[in-house]
Amino acid sequence: MTSDEPLILGIETSCDETGIGIVRGNVLLADAVASSVDAHARYGGVVPEVASRAHLEAMVPTMSRALDTAGVTLADIDAIAVTAGPGLAGALLVGVAAAKGYALAAEKPIYGVNHLAAHVAVDTLAAESGGHGLLTEPAIALLVSGGHSSLLYVDDVAGSYEPLGATIDDAAGEAYDKVARLLDMPFPGGPPIDRAAQGGSGDAIAFPRGLTSPKDLAAHRFDFSFSGLKTAVARWVEARERSGDPVPVADVAASFQEAVCDVLTRKAVDACRTRGVRTLIIGGGVAANSRLRALAVERCAPHGIEVRVPRPGLCTDNGAMVAALGARLVVAGVAPSALTLPTDSALPVTTVTV
Repeated sequence: MTSDEPLILGIETSCDETGIGIVRGNVLLADAVASSVDAHARYGGVVPEVASRAHLEAMVPTMSRALDTAGVTLADIDAIAVTAGPGLAGALLVGVAAAKGYALAAEKPIYGVNHLAAHVAVDTLAAESGGHGLLTEPAIALLVSGGHSSLLYVDDVAGSYEPLGATIDDAAGEAYDKVARLLDMPFPGGPPIDRAAQGGSGDAIAFPRGLTSPKDLAAHRFDFSFSGLKTAVARWVEARERSGDPVPVADVAASFQEAVCDVLTRKAVDACRTRGVRTLIIGGGVAANSRLRALAVERCAPHGIEVRVPRPGLCTDNGAMVAALGARLVVAGVAPSALTLPTDSALPVTTVTV
């Protein structure tokens, strides 16, 4: 890291985390996050209005914490990057409005960036920062979270993303949340299901693998569907309860998790082999799942495919990933956004900056 590398501040408010990250080059200096997940837990999911208010309350103290941690001031920053989409409309507006205010006050350029591309870019942070360093060749990115399950061909982190497949109904993280509710587990459902699965068998219950039949693969080779799996788990649990038998929670959790991770890794490896790619990047909140990480490595190894997953704290939404993408854009010479930049809750991944 040298002082002439860009010092980038990133702001993330696409869902329920207020994230402020500061990166110099590809070294992370600060990653401050304020989560409103506890406020949403009572509802069993994220409430957009609650998230927006939480971002308003958390923005200034989280910004101060990040600047103090990095030992810099706003005047030292070279550019500000902010998530402009996709995400919750109101939440995005809070972050973009804040970024515009900071950029205008400090006379800094601003970059409105894509949330999904940022999940890929965070892995380009240096190893000591929790990533795997800069990409030197094309990669396949598997992004899995509460709102997204996507396969992308990434030729250039700063600007070239080709969608190969995506969820056609429930995303993987959404299915985790709904199954956790069935099993009386807290929100968000990923961590408690992962913990419960450690004591169960992934082969105990034969839950379905969506979009993996020959007919489905012909039309949806790289797409995902977890709605049928969620329904199958619900029916299995309901049948068990009607019979008066106890529900083997650990086995249900493990078998459900195995079905999700089987489909995700099977399609990701297929995408890598089809495109002749030797690197698989896994990002998004579900990338922190222990079984997904282990199965990806197990299935990629025989084909010489390197699996790159950021440390768990960088998999969930955070400002570091936005700053990392901003740094790559600045280095690539991409022009900043206008101060009139809009938000777009359905921003396609092919649009890296707005």
